[in-house]
Amino acid sequence: MARPNSLQSKIEKRITESREYVFLTREFTDLSGRRQVLRALRKIVAEGRLVRLGCGVYGLATAAGSTERPTLHHPDGFAGAARTALTKLGVEWEPTEGERTAEQPQPVAAVRIKRRFSRRLSFGQTELVVER
Repeated sequence: MARPNSLQSKIEKRITESREYVFLTREFTDLSGRRQVLRALRKIVAEGRLVRLGCGVYGLATAAGSTERPTLHHPDGFAGAARTALTKLGVEWEPTEGERTAEQPQPVAAVRIKRRFSRRLSFGQTELVVER
């Protein structure tokens, strides 16, 4: 538990007051410097309130019942969280051709992008597949 007026508690308060599921590091840099924000986010991840999805991208976490590992909390799972992150990063994306024609949701999180994108987004064993 963080001290009442620490940077970590300010970030946690902003997260709980938000209705979002995905957060970027730059959303918290108005509170302090980048290094301090990264240190506070690392502590929040260690406590299991957030999960790291990629470089500067974090997702809301919930405690798993029987396991001690936190799980990603997003209504659409990892695919939805990854797409939200892409939108927040300013990357234009669209569903893949296979996803548009399929009647059931695809088991693999994949998107089609038009420009260059070099980040990796993943959670656990699942990684976002980027098609060009």
